[in-house]
Amino acid sequence: MLSSCSSMEAATVEIGKTKLDSGWLAARSTEVELTGTQLTTTHSPTGPTAPWMEAVVPGTVLATLVKNKVVPDPFYGMQNESILDIADSGREHYTFWFFTTFQCKLMGNQHLDLNFRGINYSAEVYLNGHKMILPKGMFRRHSLDVTSILHPDGQNLLAVLVHPPDHPGRIPPEGGQGGDHEIGKDVATQYVQGWDWIIPTRDRNTGIWDEVSVSMTGPVRIIDPHLVSSFFDNYKRVYLHATTELENRSADFAECSINIQVSTELEGNVCLVEQLQAQHLSISPRARVQYTFPQLFFYKPNLWWPNGMGKQALYHVTISVEVKGYGESDQWTHLFGFRKIESHIDSATGGRLFKVNGQPIFIRGGNWILSDGLLRLSAKRYRTDIKFHADMNFNMIRCWGGGLTERPEFYHYCDIYGLLVWEEFWITGDVDGRGIPVSNPDGPLDHDLFMLCARDTVKLLRNHASLALWVGGNEQVPPKDINAALKNDLKLHPYFETANEASKSLIDPSLSTKDPSLYLDGTRLYIQGSMWDGFANGMGDFTDGPYEIQYPESFFKDDFYNYGFNPEVGSVGMPVAATIRATMPPEGWQIPLFKKLPDGYTEEVPNPIWTYHKYIPYSKPSRVHDQIELYGAPKDLDDFCLKAQLVNYIQYRALLEGWTSRMWSKYTGVLIWKNQNPWTGLRGQFYDHLLDQTAGFFGCRCAAEPIHVQLNLATYSIEVVNTTSDTLSNVAVEASVWDLEGTSPYYKVFDKLNISPKKTVPIAEMNYPKSKNPKPVYFLLLKLYNMSDYSIFSRNFYWLHLSGGNYKLLEPYRKKKIPLKITSEVSIRGSAYEIEMHVKNTSKKSDSKNSTYMNNFIKRDVEGDFDMPSLEYHSLQGGGNQGKLDTGLLGRMASYFSRREDGHQSKVSTTNGTDVGVAFFLHFSVHATKTDREVGEDTRILPVHYSDNYFSLVPGEVMRVKISFEAPRGVSPRVTLGGWNYHSSHTVVH
Repeated sequence: MLSSCSSMEAATVEIGKTKLDSGWLAARSTEVELTGTQLTTTHSPTGPTAPWMEAVVPGTVLATLVKNKVVPDPFYGMQNESILDIADSGREHYTFWFFTTFQCKLMGNQHLDLNFRGINYSAEVYLNGHKMILPKGMFRRHSLDVTSILHPDGQNLLAVLVHPPDHPGRIPPEGGQGGDHEIGKDVATQYVQGWDWIIPTRDRNTGIWDEVSVSMTGPVRIIDPHLVSSFFDNYKRVYLHATTELENRSADFAECSINIQVSTELEGNVCLVEQLQAQHLSISPRARVQYTFPQLFFYKPNLWWPNGMGKQALYHVTISVEVKGYGESDQWTHLFGFRKIESHIDSATGGRLFKVNGQPIFIRGGNWILSDGLLRLSAKRYRTDIKFHADMNFNMIRCWGGGLTERPEFYHYCDIYGLLVWEEFWITGDVDGRGIPVSNPDGPLDHDLFMLCARDTVKLLRNHASLALWVGGNEQVPPKDINAALKNDLKLHPYFETANEASKSLIDPSLSTKDPSLYLDGTRLYIQGSMWDGFANGMGDFTDGPYEIQYPESFFKDDFYNYGFNPEVGSVGMPVAATIRATMPPEGWQIPLFKKLPDGYTEEVPNPIWTYHKYIPYSKPSRVHDQIELYGAPKDLDDFCLKAQLVNYIQYRALLEGWTSRMWSKYTGVLIWKNQNPWTGLRGQFYDHLLDQTAGFFGCRCAAEPIHVQLNLATYSIEVVNTTSDTLSNVAVEASVWDLEGTSPYYKVFDKLNISPKKTVPIAEMNYPKSKNPKPVYFLLLKLYNMSDYSIFSRNFYWLHLSGGNYKLLEPYRKKKIPLKITSEVSIRGSAYEIEMHVKNTSKKSDSKNSTYMNNFIKRDVEGDFDMPSLEYHSLQGGGNQGKLDTGLLGRMASYFSRREDGHQSKVSTTNGTDVGVAFFLHFSVHATKTDREVGEDTRILPVHYSDNYFSLVPGEVMRVKISFEAPRGVSPRVTLGGWNYHSSHTVVH
């Protein structure tokens, strides 16, 4: 039986899901005089004519208004101040109609569901004149059986009236964390009333903010399957447990064959089926049943590992149901990773220690709010976000409780790139019992609604390998009854309990009375709050932070932070000058006033726009001298932002190196506050809202390498960090000091080293600058390499000054002209570019005693080197056409690389110079080629992935940098190279 169901732009499908993500219109409810029945029968809007406008779905009302220029961009300058806040306008101002159409005809015993994955905050739905109610709650799914109300001719009219949160609250004049905290009475995002890192969101995120779809099934549908894996015999013997709900919507008994298939992709179109099982089941009319499959056995399956520990092996699990007399009725597909995550409070540090597949993992990651403050969420943006985190060598993301519980697309890419996720429910200290003024300690008014949303969220996300733990709230525990309910609902299956499990882990779950897939989750720990039970001081006291600039050496000192796992530690986050110009009017381009205080410290006084964008200064009067001034007084915006990047790099590299220096002896992990901003903020970010990285991004990438060589800035001891499970044998550390004249007054090799797994090992104390006549400013290059072939494990470049000094001698060093040779290899596939740069400092031939100058880095087999189009989110979700993979992964890889050669180009360029020395702080950027460019116009192509950036080269040294990006249609890209010694960017690829 064939049938069709499509939105205005969707493809025709058979059984499966069709997204309704285009062709939407919106209008303010007070400007529409028609009823929902009229809109979906006799008086439907025909296009974007007043009061109707093109709508952003998924998205918010404010996103729609910005798209149509009804209001200005709230993230630009201080334009948010000109947008009416819901507290002043009333809720009606942001109550909106959304309208679309879709084509659908059913045949025989087929059914159609209309699905809303997220509405904020409640809605009335009209389809072909029939009214339905979507109850309150931002974090709950709604599925409506609309089979009986579809239009006979297939043309279906859909209108949705969306109402804002019930308690949008007011914004006190002094601002504050969560405004007046009224939003906490609802089950919704809390950041929308403003925080110390974001301005208030005027509509409080009202809208159809998540996916809308229609799904077609036969008489029986599959609901919320749950997959669990259990491990025995040192992970050799593995079982997959699966339970699903099934609903028979017909008036007859359904004789079903329910099937589960587990497969992996091989070369070409070959799909290796690891397991295939079929079971018979009879379901009564109109009945909903739960079915548990007999457990599936696997011997030595490929395991899923976090970023830096191994490969992210993922299997395709497909559950389908066939009904006698009908055929395939429904299908569900999900990527699944075999892995076991456990944790306990470490006796040595007091911090929570995580293990994956039995191996301890030192956590280095950061905090996440959400991708975009107007909820303009997309799989494409998520892919960039998550790959950026993997590029920084992070292994965990904490989803902060005042933001979103993240979407399946977010988790999909965390599965792909190996990011563990700490997911928090919708409680924050400031809004739910603490804060100024003191907020309501009882949480939302409707506790049953909170728990309904929590249980639904668990069902939505629980099959993702990357999901590591559930946490009740940020800096607060939920109210007692909610906390108790969460503890009960999220209790662990006995197999996953983690109190000295050496003996328990040998117990076969088949001996347990209840299959683990019958639990709501059962595999992940629930922690009641972000500062409890192994996080911060473990007792809920405010012992996270700090959140401002530090001296780099402070991170290494004994008294810096006294607890084993810090869930939040933050600092500065100034973006590059181009981002400031792109997101602020000229009055926002003024750099801070540096005000000298009587005690010798500096107070930075930013312009009002920077203050509005929550700027964190690079000084802390009475505690930390201004770190930008160490390089000399900044002259203008470009100079200020470049010097800020120098500080960003040092600050965040030192933060992570300081924590890693005490791996297992003092610390078990650290999460930086925070990784990015969901708007154009000026604090706590490694890449800005436009998706351009700061130098801090690459400082983190350096420091968080799985194998790393570093300088302890407190003791000046060279240390080697090995977070892997392998011993490093017969390796060496090369330390070379370079001065501003281009000579090397110190060179030393520490050879024949063996570094044990999971260890930070001190190698030797640096004799320089203790030697005679040390230079006031100097460069230090450390390399950890394999003695057998001089291949590099880790390279780390420092710029340093003597104690009590500064970097002002680097200012005249900018005048040095250091010659470079840049060889580029360009591969083009459609609009996708991959460029490999070989950059050589040609100011001096490489030293014959130095065999590491080529920087041939060891390629570890856990690292990815390309983007995998087969793992795009849309190709893996749902049943029907969208769930069927057209070609094999390895086949696509082969064709991908063969096609690249069709657009292959190569080029050699040079920069002139006669000076000898370090080519300092080099950075690439990618721009659109424009002949009619306006002054100050932002020509950057974003996002761009760099294997490294903001790097430096000593004389004779070569660095390979890989660059990948997509160019907009019709745009010719050019790649430029700038740096401390290079004031105007040099075009190296055009």
